[in-house]
Amino acid sequence: MGENSFELLDKIKYPEDLRKLDVEQLPQLCQELRQDIIEEVSVNPGHFASSLGVVELTVALHYVYNTPEDRIVWDVGHQAYAHKLLTGRREQFFTNRKLGGIRPFPTPLESHFDTFACGHASNSISAALGMAVAAKLKGEQRHVVAVIGDGAMSGGLAFEGLNNASSTNNDLLIVLNDNDMSIDRAVGGMEKYLLNLDTNETYNRLRFKAAQWLHAKGWLDDDRKKGILRLNNALKSALSHQQNIFEGMNIRYFGPFDGNDVTEVVKKLKQLKLLRGPKLLHLHTIKGKGYKPAEESATIWHAPGKFNPATGERHVSNNTGEPPRYQDVFGETLVELAQANPKIVGVTPAMPTGCSLNIMMKAMPNRAFDVGIAEGHAVTFSAGMAKDGLMPFCNIYSSFSQRAYDNIIHDAALLNLPMVLCLDRAGLVGEDGPTHHGAFDIAALRAVPNLTIASPMDEHELRNLMYTAQLPNKGTFVIRYPRGNGVHAEWRTPMKEVAVGTGRCLREGTELAIISFGPIGNEVVKVLDEMPTTKSVAHYDLRFVKPLDENMIQEIGNRFKKIITIEDGVRNGGMGSAVLEWLNDHKFYPQMIRMGLPDAFVEHGSVAQLRQLVGLDADSIRKEIEA
Repeated sequence: MGENSFELLDKIKYPEDLRKLDVEQLPQLCQELRQDIIEEVSVNPGHFASSLGVVELTVALHYVYNTPEDRIVWDVGHQAYAHKLLTGRREQFFTNRKLGGIRPFPTPLESHFDTFACGHASNSISAALGMAVAAKLKGEQRHVVAVIGDGAMSGGLAFEGLNNASSTNNDLLIVLNDNDMSIDRAVGGMEKYLLNLDTNETYNRLRFKAAQWLHAKGWLDDDRKKGILRLNNALKSALSHQQNIFEGMNIRYFGPFDGNDVTEVVKKLKQLKLLRGPKLLHLHTIKGKGYKPAEESATIWHAPGKFNPATGERHVSNNTGEPPRYQDVFGETLVELAQANPKIVGVTPAMPTGCSLNIMMKAMPNRAFDVGIAEGHAVTFSAGMAKDGLMPFCNIYSSFSQRAYDNIIHDAALLNLPMVLCLDRAGLVGEDGPTHHGAFDIAALRAVPNLTIASPMDEHELRNLMYTAQLPNKGTFVIRYPRGNGVHAEWRTPMKEVAVGTGRCLREGTELAIISFGPIGNEVVKVLDEMPTTKSVAHYDLRFVKPLDENMIQEIGNRFKKIITIEDGVRNGGMGSAVLEWLNDHKFYPQMIRMGLPDAFVEHGSVAQLRQLVGLDADSIRKEIEA
């Protein structure tokens, strides 16, 4: 909890306290809530601008609806800080994103006010529709609201949910939080008039009574009702000279309205609360609202780190002379490769800054594509370009690539198309927690035919693998690498081809062999360098988990009775399993110790804390060597 005291906010622990306020007091509460978020996030970094933009909407939702009995389903949970502060977690908010503290994104595992998991985007409409249908089938009088926005409307799952909502008996309310990140509608005077009429209480009461009378006469069955809606929508479109995709799907549309005017939002929600059937409320909000630096640079202030709340000065570390981030090595190297190879294009689903594709976007804007929050489309779009002669580098966060699994198999690997899938944020990512850890990509992908799956131990290897992947006849090539910095300050080395399916011996030994995959091998190097020379330990960098370096593994099987495998992914089905399977199939039976992530969702905390928690830190590696 911040150091300042607040007249209204200090009296609110749960939404039932909020609902005791007069509506005229809500603007003051919003101001206090926004100030509290600014103070908290300035010293305990997290997602910032998105939460500032939905303060008024959050207050209005909890004011109008009887939460948690009524359900509010958040999308892209980084916009839910105000929700957390109003639902019993304000005193603990200083622990947000810290090990053992408040979770980074809303989850029912933490609070019954959090109705669903929302670490990934675009799932709110589908989940909320399921809850709305469940309430109807169980005969429960419950309101369900899906809050979607901050780019999530571009996700295909959102449109699948809309399609189902339009043809299913439900009373779902969808709130579209439009902060100009995805949808930006221009509205004419006639449409504004019609929309104001639509949300007029008298109009809605008369419409409802007319519908009841027609239904009682037997003149308003479901087919006729849909027909009347379609006629109404067609008249609106003709008069306003605009088409409305939502009303075209028989979902009543209201808006757009000012989502940062809390009294207006409360009024609209109260009116819509009385209406039956699926409906959508379109609100314009300002990302970073109420904090000038965040309003002016929403991308930078999405997750700004620590900052001075009074001046807006961000506490940016001086990284001069330090190793670069893997993502920046990717971005710079991609531009180098693209300058030499005109077939290369870059693709990312809404993460150009996060994966550093923005470097190519600036240098070669016609050859770099941000496709929005649409991971499956990103892969298939890349596959289409590959099919017709281009060489796409499709960069997706490892955890988000889970949403494109079928596309990787059906649209890329099946045809063995020449494209590169770069999985950023592979392994433990830290404070963003279980929804963002890149834990499953090795186990999920190594069973897919035609894929080449590699992981560089350092920046030099990343450059070499990227160079190799764009050479002719390499097929569908996967490169996984972690969040954070590499190990070499001098990273811009000449690139060379790496023979696919070859590892390397980094250290000779006679008693024990360690096989590592990816940058976690650097931890092994440190441990071995610091250990006394009482035990002779060999260290191998596998480099490729598919295809395996069978010659190297055979050599290891012949020479060693004890083998340790270390990977920054799940043990079950991972790299260690691949090595163990090969050894068993070829009748080698050494003592095998597989170090990796457990069969559990790893919580949030710093990467160092989490490695210690799961047994992948230096001490754990040392103990396994000495055992």
